[in-house]
Amino acid sequence: MRVIVSGATGLIGRALVAALRDRGDEAVGLGRGVPHGAGEARWDPAAGQLDPAVLEGADAVVHLAGAGIGDRRWSPGRRREIVASRVDSTTLLARTLARLERPPEVLVSASAVGWYGDRGDEELTEDSGPGTGFLAELCRSWEDATAEAAAAGRRVVRLRSGVVLSARGGALARQLPLFRLGLGGRLGHGRQWLSWISLDDEVGAILHAIGDRSLHGAVNATAPAPVTNRDFTAALGAALHRPALLPVPRAALHLALGAELADEMVLAGQRVLPRRLLDAGFGFRHPGVHGALGAVLGGG
Repeated sequence: MRVIVSGATGLIGRALVAALRDRGDEAVGLGRGVPHGAGEARWDPAAGQLDPAVLEGADAVVHLAGAGIGDRRWSPGRRREIVASRVDSTTLLARTLARLERPPEVLVSASAVGWYGDRGDEELTEDSGPGTGFLAELCRSWEDATAEAAAAGRRVVRLRSGVVLSARGGALARQLPLFRLGLGGRLGHGRQWLSWISLDDEVGAILHAIGDRSLHGAVNATAPAPVTNRDFTAALGAALHRPALLPVPRAALHLALGAELADEMVLAGQRVLPRRLLDAGFGFRHPGVHGALGAVLGGG
């Protein structure tokens, strides 16, 4: 199987490429730099440049590229960059796929549980309606950008991922230094729901979406047991054998991250369930947060 992967140098992309190659598939990373071999290809989404020959005859495309959402404050310019990096690149891929003579069978395009907005204790499945706010609007535009591929008859999976747990990057890696010093704690009131997934299961969900032709449209890539921030904090402290008793007040998060980013990414929550993955027979390696953190952290 030949799989094209955008965002192949990111946290999820690196793990996915490794998993594909481990099972004997050909993985081609799609990036903006100069290619350094047969396993890399170049594109320039900002300029609308993508050689159709890169995708022609491939079996699948996995689209993971996009500017980091939580890397820095959401200035007006940064918001535009976040949107453009996702919507423009997805539109270019979808348009190119729609015009191929020998197209890939499936496009797995990243999205996020931010699509649902801040929903309190409501249990959310793929059939739940959209939320409001910058992240929800971003995810709607991001997913809508796959429309040309779907209209041309390509199978499109819009993977709404939760927080991906890995010690090598992402939100968890940024928390670890303080927690290892015993200085971690809940964020704000701690009652907000966290929909998470281990990196192993994120990669597994992508591979399942590639291979299972019954999957199309929105698919939640989250573990089946979301937890509150308070419970996640306790589980992380336990996994590291450290106290986790120092809460971070909302005002401090606003100061450090900016009010909009803090309110939508850190203090908001979604209680998301992976109904379509479960219905499709996907087996989670790490369904519970304690086991997932133990595996991710190698026993602490």
